[in-house]
Amino acid sequence: MKPTVSPEILSVDGLRLERGGTRILADISWRVKRGQHWAMLGANGSGKTSLLSALTGYLMPTAGEITVLGETYGRSDWRELRKKVGIVSSSVRQMMADEETALDAVASGKYAMIQFWGRVTRREKAEALERLRQVECVYLADRNWGVLSQGERQRVLIGRALMARPRLLILDEPCAGLDPAAREYFLQFLQRLGRQPRAPTLILVTHHVEEIMPVFSHVLILKAGRVLSTGRKTSTLSAKILSQTFGSKVTLHVKAGRYAMKVLSRRRVVA
Repeated sequence: MKPTVSPEILSVDGLRLERGGTRILADISWRVKRGQHWAMLGANGSGKTSLLSALTGYLMPTAGEITVLGETYGRSDWRELRKKVGIVSSSVRQMMADEETALDAVASGKYAMIQFWGRVTRREKAEALERLRQVECVYLADRNWGVLSQGERQRVLIGRALMARPRLLILDEPCAGLDPAAREYFLQFLQRLGRQPRAPTLILVTHHVEEIMPVFSHVLILKAGRVLSTGRKTSTLSAKILSQTFGSKVTLHVKAGRYAMKVLSRRRVVA
């Protein structure tokens, strides 16, 4: 008999995070199942970054349990598990060497290393080229990191993360620094990526509802270190909940699966 495959990619139960007597996260419970793509939304200081750090093993929870891909934090080798979770963030982007080619940058993702000093084999280069093709950037293979645009760098970093064949891919504010046109091109790319047959589960971390593409089926909204709302996008994203999220009265419009939010006043909205 074949072993039962868990439908859950990520499970968070009663997560609490405190540092120096200050509560950062409290009572966070969250489930991400196969076939879902999630957006994590919240204002500055809502706890998004701290939750990501806990999920990737960089912050030790004060209480609660985190299980990723069937492995539970504290019972498994988190260094090995981390290789199965791809992450694209500004911290990774800033560590890349200007002289490194896009192909080598992607190839180094197989070992989760920055500026890989070993010899990249022919097979690894072929695989890196395939990942560049997957992120629609094969034409960048021989270009140096230093001359790539912000949008191109984000795609290359996604290709790099895909080298390890992750089942979960976290995109931490990937549109930061992109101009409006570049942002839209990148978001359309994310839509196509999420629709690929063997795409990893995506978690998009953002401040902006406009970046939540139709491919994202569910939303987790944080406020002051707690879950304000979680579930299917159609029931979670509303003007009332977003007014509470950002502390101001807003309107929300939906057209062709895309969301647009407008702030009506600075009047504080109490959750």
